[in-house]
Amino acid sequence: MAEQTSGLKLVVGLGNPGYEYVLTPHNLGFMAVDRVAETYGAEISRPQGQILTARISLNETPVMLAKPQTYMNLSGPAIGRALEKNGIPADDLIVLVDDANLPLGMLRIRERGSAGGHNGLKSIIGVIHSDRFTRVRMGVRPDHAVSDLAGYVLGRFRKADLETVGEMVYRAAEAVEVILREGTPTAMNRYNRRAAS
Repeated sequence: MAEQTSGLKLVVGLGNPGYEYVLTPHNLGFMAVDRVAETYGAEISRPQGQILTARISLNETPVMLAKPQTYMNLSGPAIGRALEKNGIPADDLIVLVDDANLPLGMLRIRERGSAGGHNGLKSIIGVIHSDRFTRVRMGVRPDHAVSDLAGYVLGRFRKADLETVGEMVYRAAEAVEVILREGTPTAMNRYNRRAAS
């Protein structure tokens, strides 16, 4: 039975658990949702099923921040259970995710759409049977030739890229606040045209 959680929003960062995945492109979702938590003095550490969670209040809106502890490709069931348990509709879900189709440093916010080849998004859409949720995509496409893209997104960022990555994580967290305060269209207008210089 769903808990009574009037107006609760779910903000999920996608990533892979484990030290070996820290500071890898595929873990940008974890980094960005951790940044949101840090801004509000919270830590995403409370277990709920297969996710770690934290609760914050943003402009009197209750928000659950979450990091699935399954691997990226299996994120859907954990997120589906969190939505169901807390009585949250799909359109109150915000997902922070890396995107190898966007240049490193670029943000792209969308209110709905296909998985775009991303297995984490594909898993979520397959489980909740809806693509009507907001996603904040963070570009990870490198500016140098990469022969093995799968290996690249699971490998550590180059030191030279860390400043760009840090700036993008900061803007992604900021974008989540704008989405929750002012709505997704406002955030799209503000952030979709901005890429790291």
